[in-house]
Amino acid sequence: MPRFHCPVALQAGQHLSLPANAARHVQVLRMQPGQSITLFNGEGGEWDATITRIGRSEVEALIGAHHATDREPMRAVHLAVGMPANDRMDWLVEKATELGVASVQPLHTAHGVLRLSGERAAKKQAHWQSVAVAACEQCGGNRVPWIHPVRDLAEWLPAPGSEQDRLAGRVRCVLSLAPGAGTLSGALSVEAPATSVTFLSGPEGGLNASEDALARSNGFLPVSLGQRVLRAETASLVALVMALS
Repeated sequence: MPRFHCPVALQAGQHLSLPANAARHVQVLRMQPGQSITLFNGEGGEWDATITRIGRSEVEALIGAHHATDREPMRAVHLAVGMPANDRMDWLVEKATELGVASVQPLHTAHGVLRLSGERAAKKQAHWQSVAVAACEQCGGNRVPWIHPVRDLAEWLPAPGSEQDRLAGRVRCVLSLAPGAGTLSGALSVEAPATSVTFLSGPEGGLNASEDALARSNGFLPVSLGQRVLRAETASLVALVMALS
């Protein structure tokens, strides 16, 4: 059954005009009044709905039963990535959403080719957010990952993890090519199973030595994904899959 993101309050018995993106999608699919669809608003679960009217630019639906369906991973995994160039960031956001990422933080780093600011950065963020929405509609996810505004790495780096963070199972890792980097499995098994993981990774060319050292000084554990050097977008997704396994 077709699924549509509808980021408004939903309740059974409600007559609703679908948001513009969802309405346009219904029309592209050439759906007709009386057909059933599924709606989700990102706050958990999904609703049955029936199309009641299709106009030139609007679509109305009757909201049916709510189902508390949860297809989210048990562990929240966040990606902070030095933005890869061209359409690779789109691909990363799409695939990370399908796999169950909780959020994505695009970053400016020293080796990054893509530089965004002002209106262009805001448009890119909105575009990536729409990519995440479309991926959720396709894969069955009911919580859309948040794509954060673009930031500089040094500005974004959070403060060093506290003892409370560690006891709560929150782990932060930097994907590192430097000698001595540990294994991901080792980082995730420190003291107690991690319930929340943040991965920091670089763009093409990776993080430079200063950025790697800065991440470590801010509480990030250096981890390696193996002996092969992976593409920027591949490395983030491999770490995501390993953390969710």
